[in-house]
Amino acid sequence: MTSMTPHTTSHPTHGVRKAVVPAAGLGTRFLPATKATPKEMLPVVDKPAIQYVVEEASAAGLDDVLMVTGRHKRAIEDHFDQASELERALEAKGDHARLDAVRSASQLARIHHIRQGDPLGLGHAVLCARSHVGNEPFAVLLGDDLIDERETLLKDMLDVRARYGGSVIALMEVDPAQIHLYGCAAVRPSDETGVVHVTGLVEKPSREVAPSNYAVIGRYVLDPSVFEVLARTEPGRGGEIQLTDAIEELALTDEVRGVVFKGRRYDTGDKAEYLRTVVRLACERSDLGPEFRSWLTEFVATFDLDLEGGRLAA
Repeated sequence: MTSMTPHTTSHPTHGVRKAVVPAAGLGTRFLPATKATPKEMLPVVDKPAIQYVVEEASAAGLDDVLMVTGRHKRAIEDHFDQASELERALEAKGDHARLDAVRSASQLARIHHIRQGDPLGLGHAVLCARSHVGNEPFAVLLGDDLIDERETLLKDMLDVRARYGGSVIALMEVDPAQIHLYGCAAVRPSDETGVVHVTGLVEKPSREVAPSNYAVIGRYVLDPSVFEVLARTEPGRGGEIQLTDAIEELALTDEVRGVVFKGRRYDTGDKAEYLRTVVRLACERSDLGPEFRSWLTEFVATFDLDLEGGRLAA
């Protein structure tokens, strides 16, 4: 299914036009909220998480976005479609602020949708995009990772691809005690600050065997040769086809580089981090922030007093 919508993105200079957004996961960490609502549609302040991801792709010049979805994800398709009845109602009321907010989602890019079918892993979800992407380099953006709009991570990765070719992945240094939660990269330095050569990848290794503390975060710019590798990649950790395994094979024969990210990133795949993300972004909003910060300061002080006085129920 394709939503052919107007967009304002200029033609990119880095040669990459298409982005793939895997969104077929079951969202089990957020049950029961995700029983009938896609995890990607959970609100972060007043926009669903997946809209932030599409906005990031659009801002980087990617005007063609493929959503790889699954069953019970129709809400994602509806969100990025036009809502004529709602738009007419808002226009009749003269509510132009909300009208613009509703229309903006459908004007970010040309949005396409494909169903993954069986949830066989991230690598399989990317492979489902093969017929749409064709023989072009493309970006993959994971919906759990939100990159602050003030950061230029994706643009930087696209620039690295434009200069050197090959594939580019986003890396972030993490506490070694947390490396088992991520794909982990073995790296060697390059001549460019903030860019490393990736020599190998391991999916969620233990701290003892991890080759570094460079974690792979959810942004990739991939050469189309990855499809051939994915097509023959056997199921790995968790019985799923891992994108990490395919990129590791690419690293043996093709150039794979990593862009080391040190900016603002929000993880909406974890409940505690999701709550922190909502609070942080709400505090920074010009329309919500002043009042919300004042309330939050008072709430925290009162909460601490209640704890000290033992007035909170166990």
